[in-house]
Amino acid sequence: MRVGDIAEVLEQFAPLRIQEDWDNSGLLIGSPDDSVHGVLVGFDCTPELIEEAVEKGCDMVVTHHPLIFKGIRRIHAEDPVGAAVMLAVRHGVAVYAAHTSADKVMAGVSGAMARRLELRNVSILVPEEDGSVGLGCQGEFPEPLNGMEALSYVKEKFGLSVIRSSKPLETPIRRVALLGGSGGGEIGLARSRGAQLYITADVSYHNFFTPEGFMVMDIGHFESEVEIVDVFLAEIRKNFPNFASYKSAVLDRSNPVHYFGL
Repeated sequence: MRVGDIAEVLEQFAPLRIQEDWDNSGLLIGSPDDSVHGVLVGFDCTPELIEEAVEKGCDMVVTHHPLIFKGIRRIHAEDPVGAAVMLAVRHGVAVYAAHTSADKVMAGVSGAMARRLELRNVSILVPEEDGSVGLGCQGEFPEPLNGMEALSYVKEKFGLSVIRSSKPLETPIRRVALLGGSGGGEIGLARSRGAQLYITADVSYHNFFTPEGFMVMDIGHFESEVEIVDVFLAEIRKNFPNFASYKSAVLDRSNPVHYFGL
């Protein structure tokens, strides 16, 4: 097996051409011609993930967030990115990321959120090209819920300990918009598309002042996107059923945001 074979499968699922201009999805460390005997799938490419890959005998890691976003001026062990780069190069571990490319396919991040909430009549929130790809999605709850009911429902479905929310609506909510990760910039768009509830992450303070009939929930960046790890793993195993592929054993403990007092 070659690194390029794994990359090809991931790019059939989430084409690199649809990633955002500022993004850095794709093969970040290694060559497509390098041999690969095992793949470890995680969420962020941390030094701990590289170490886990080495322990498992994997010479490729696949993550959602790219290890390298912008130019690196220094590579040193005291910096988490530098440490991960050094470990990957030292141990011959290829590093691949599918970030906004996986955000923009319906089977990707936001689609996984919609499936978890069992939304109906799901479509893309910000369609691109022929409408088959784009950021976010929108749909309907199976049954109308008021604001407090919706909070309980979302909390249960995502297994959350906490949700940041605007004032819960007392009126029934049916139309829901979703965008995994940092979706604060699309709040107005979600509302203009008829959403009564918008679920995303990294929402700033002032965006919780919502107009009548509209509600915003911030469920956390990691929490909104982490299911993409299972999606990547399923794609690899579907195409290479007899190949050694693993989900990070420490994924549930890898969220860099910690909650206290709950």
